[in-house]
Amino acid sequence: MISGLPALSLEQQQQAVERIQELMADGMSSGQAIQLVAAEIRETHTGEMIAVRFDDEDEEDEDEARERANDHDVNDDDDDDDDEE
Repeated sequence: MISGLPALSLEQQQQAVERIQELMADGMSSGQAIQLVAAEIRETHTGEMIAVRFDDEDEEDEDEARERANDHDVNDDDDDDDDEE
């Protein structure tokens, strides 16, 4: 998925962080505060946008790689047992 994200200056990023912290101090959950501030930024941002590609399959690929590595480690341990006999 490709999405356009607002390009924020360091100062704008700091303001967003402070706004999120204020909302959380008022009792809002971190997730809700982040969503609200992100929506506010999207509505008011008039500057440059950066294209970002989100690949949902990356996480699945990482899980598969871990499984293969674990399977390989288990098989190596089995081979070591055979050598001892």
